[in-house]
This record gives sequence, C-alpha cells and structure tokens, in this order.
Amino acid sequence: MAKRSSIGKTATWGLMGLLFVGLGGFGAVNLSGNLRTIGTVGDKSISVDTYARQMQQDLRNISAQSGSNISFAQAQQLGLDTIVLQRIVRERALDHEATLIGLSIGDETLRDRVVAISSFQGVDGSFDRQGYAQTLRSAGLTEAEFETSLREEAARQLLQDAIISGVEMPAAYAETLVSYVAENRNFTWALLDETTLKTPIEDADEATLKAYFDANADNFVLPATKKITYVWLNPTDIIDQVELAEDDLRAEYASRSEQYNQPARRLVERLVFSDQEAADQAAAALEVGGTTFETLVTDRGLALTDVDLGDVDLDALGAAGEVVFAAQVGDVVGPADSNLGPALFRVNAVLPAQTVTFEEAEPELRDILAADRAVRIVEAQAEDFDDRLAGGSTLEQLAQETDMVLGQVDWTVDSSDGIAAYEGFREAAATVTDTDFPKVDQLDDGSIFALRLDEALPERPASYEDVADQVADRWRSEQIVTQLRVQAEAAKAQTEAGAALSASGLSERVETDQTRNAFLPATPAGFTEEVFEMETGEIRIMEGEDTVVIVRLDAITPADMDNAQSQAFIANLRTQQNDALARDLFDIYSNDVLLRAGQNIDPRAVTAVNVGFQ
Repeated sequence: MAKRSSIGKTATWGLMGLLFVGLGGFGAVNLSGNLRTIGTVGDKSISVDTYARQMQQDLRNISAQSGSNISFAQAQQLGLDTIVLQRIVRERALDHEATLIGLSIGDETLRDRVVAISSFQGVDGSFDRQGYAQTLRSAGLTEAEFETSLREEAARQLLQDAIISGVEMPAAYAETLVSYVAENRNFTWALLDETTLKTPIEDADEATLKAYFDANADNFVLPATKKITYVWLNPTDIIDQVELAEDDLRAEYASRSEQYNQPARRLVERLVFSDQEAADQAAAALEVGGTTFETLVTDRGLALTDVDLGDVDLDALGAAGEVVFAAQVGDVVGPADSNLGPALFRVNAVLPAQTVTFEEAEPELRDILAADRAVRIVEAQAEDFDDRLAGGSTLEQLAQETDMVLGQVDWTVDSSDGIAAYEGFREAAATVTDTDFPKVDQLDDGSIFALRLDEALPERPASYEDVADQVADRWRSEQIVTQLRVQAEAAKAQTEAGAALSASGLSERVETDQTRNAFLPATPAGFTEEVFEMETGEIRIMEGEDTVVIVRLDAITPADMDNAQSQAFIANLRTQQNDALARDLFDIYSNDVLLRAGQNIDPRAVTAVNVGFQ
C-alpha cells in the first residue's frame, strides 16, 4: 500500500512541529488589524497563520537540508511559496470534501489523540491540562482551533486511505519487466578497423573532396554563432606591475612555517589491542615466525587502510614515539602505549626533517603574493571600468585607456578556447543580445571582462572552405567503412557456412551472460540493443563511424525468475509501482475535489504575508 504522505504530515508530528516552531517573531497573526485569511477553498478558509507557519516550517526544513540558512528571497526563487500555498489549498479542498460527505472522528478518538501527544504530558507522563492550554496560547492557537485541525487532519487521512486502499498493479507487470531486464546473451564478435584493411586508404585530392562536399552539402552545417567583441583583464597580465616589500614576503613566510619547516616524520600503521595480554601475544606470534603484520590485521577483520596513520611526527605518537622513531623501515615494534591502548606499530617509510630557508622560498612566495595582489588590483579597478562603460566608453576605448586586452571570438555552444574556457564568460555569451550594454563581470580566477554582441548568425549551410578538414575526415571514414564492409560480408558468408570468425583472419571476442545495459568499448552506438533483437545463430554486421563489427548470437538465457535476486527485484518493483499508482490515483482524485470545491485566493493577502518574511 502507498505510504501515507500525499496529504501532509500526521497530526501528532505535523501539527505539533508547526506549533512549536511558531512564528518566531514573524508577527503574521494580525498583519493589518483585519487581515486574517488569504482566501477560501469551498467553504473552508485559509488563515494567515496557517500559511505563515507552514511557510516558516518549510524554510527551516530546506535550510536544514542544505546546511545553510536559506533566505525567503532564495526560497521564492525555488518556488517554495507557491509549493506551500498549493499544498494548503489541496488540503483545504479535502477538508471541504470531508465535510460534505460527513467524514470525521468522534470526540473520544480526538481525546485519545490529544492526550497521546508527548508535548502535552507532564513529568509523570500523564496529560497536563494546564500545559496543553499554555502551549497552544504560546503558539497563538485556541483549543478549539487546534482540535479542529486535528479533526480535519484525521478526516483527510481517512479520505486518503479510502481512495488508495487496495490499489495494486497486476503482478504480471513487474514480472514481465524483470524477465525482460534480466535476460542474458552470449555472443561472439570481431572488430574491423583501419588496421584490418587489406589495402590502405590513400588521401583524396581536393577535387575529390569538393565533389564529396557537393554531394553531401546538407550534412555540413555551421552552428549558430555569436560574433562577440570583448575586453579582458587577467591578473597575470599585470603581475609584473606588483611591487612587494621584503617585510611582506617574510610575514608570508612566517605564516607558512609549517609548510616550509617540517619535523622528521614516519609513515606508520598502528594495530591497537584491547589489553596488554592480547598485544603481547600478537608480538610473540610475530617473533616466532609464520605470522605477519598483515595477518594480524586481517584476523581482526580489518584492512590495512583501517590501521594506516599516514605520516606522523614524534609528538603525535605520544609514548610510542621514541620506539617508533628508533625503528627501521619495515620493522614492527611494540607493544607500546597509544591513546587507544597498547599497540603494535609498523614503519613503512622514514621522512627526514625538511627545512626551507626564506631565501629558498622567496621566489615561490613572491609568485603567490604577487598573484594575490594582482587579483585585488583588478577587483579595485572593476568599478571604475564599469563606470566608464556606463558613461559611454566603448570596449575599444577601454582597451586603449587601460590594461584591459581587446579580443574577438566567434562563439558557439561548443567554444572552449581562451576566454571561452571560463564558465562565467560562456554564460554571459549565451544570454547576451544586441540590445545589451557592455558591463564588467568577474570570472572565477579574479579576471574581469566585458563583452558586446556584434552579430548573431543562425545555424546555416557551410561552405567548403569552412569545413574542409571535416570533409576530409568524413570522406576518409566512409572509405574505411566501405572497404571494411566488403571484408565483413565475406567473413559473414564464411561464418554462416560453419567457419569460425578467426578463419577470416579476425580476432574473435567471446562474451557471456551480457545484460541489456552492458557496454563494450569500441562497439558502435546501439550495439547491445541490436544484439538483444537477434535470434540465436543469427549473424549481423554493424557499422560505426570508422569501424565495422560482425557479431554472431550464440545463446539466449532467459531470466531466472525463481532466484532470490529476481524475487527481491520483483518485490521492490511491485512496491514502487503500487506506490506510484496510489499517488497518481490520489492526485487525480484531489485535483477533482479541488476543481469541484473551487478556490478564491487573494494575491494581495499572500503578498502581505510574504513581506513579513523579507
């Protein structure tokens, strides 16, 4: 049966969650003194408080999921306000329907639900009548409003259960899908490529290529292109202008002291034991022989990666430091104390102390600081450059008056060279129009640029000169495939007569138990799909761009529907199908309910509530 999630959260957790989140200072209980609802669905009103609470709860949820606080403006860009409103409207339509058909829960059932909510219970676990009233008052609710909400929630759940109970897809549907997906194929195939040719392909002369182009002109099309002029200032362009004081370089050296001055270290593995006796026994086993450190690790159900400490210095090893640092590479020492208990240590490498003087580090430090300063210089100039463009300067003038470099690019969606390698530039180029004024934008590495669309060319037929290299490549590929096809046809005829593919001088490749999602390198697109269309013993030839494949289907293995994997697959698929069918059925029903109930939402009231979140 489908999970009960279509109409909202359960009364116990959903309503209480909204209750205790509260409005958090939102102040939407009475926005203008008389604004209490944002609209109606049927005979059911939607209170301002209901929308505000659910909006705030969803904001908290999405912030928790993303790991950062999401502002209301960001939530609106994601359409969260629309989602919340649509959910509430659907719920109220169901409330209206439940009222029409007289569906509700009795007072005794309502009482049981209220007293079962842990938030209303005292320290002894019994229902706290005063705490119940106080909690509701703190949330801006009366007892009648809360209990009405509980009744409506329960009625909606009963309504959903009545619609989706017993919804089930035919078992044959899942079984047929599993049977289809889990079939296997055994086949033998061979790849023919240019190295298989008996006669090498000679390069074509220009007359031949032009004739080929004329015969296939429709296949050569230039993509939609934007002719763009841009100015670009990369921090590396002005790095020579950056002056650095020695004090700054020494300060940077000091801040990187751990990088330039490292103590001696050891690459160490550590196997910890529960007590000293167990550690002593392991050490004795190593001394007797026949036991290795790897064996001790494996016997504990561990892998070497589980005991790898990486490179550690003397202090990091604590009490075991002196013992470990006195050992040679490959030695296992101990037992010695560690912060986790007695342990054996294996030394895998000795890393000597490293000291890089200021003079040795200075060139690197100069590059690092100069690059950082250059980025800041560029950033500081960006506003001035943008003001010049806003004041009427052209890109050409900006390039003449500043360090920015003028360039031009014929940009397509496939462009990736030069400035087009930057995602920020590609995004700007994709959206720029001839009515846009150039403005300065920043790229990921601190570069700044501005661009102007000079001309937008639609997809169009290419001339021979535009695509001469493509013409030569395609002509050559076709010639290769044509000759390989002849060889493959001859090999197919021999194979159909009972010979092996190897008899034709081809290298056979035998594949067994291949599924429909199998991928074999060097095969043409759609290879596996076509193999699964073949009959046992059938031989086919398939063409790639510059290769040909010959394949013989050796066996079809039906899916084993009785094994545990297939049965689990069927059960999981049936559950998914039943849930999907139930959701779709309930969506259809609730949409019909909403259509019959009718809705009247005041957009001004919704906006007034949303303003409170800004």
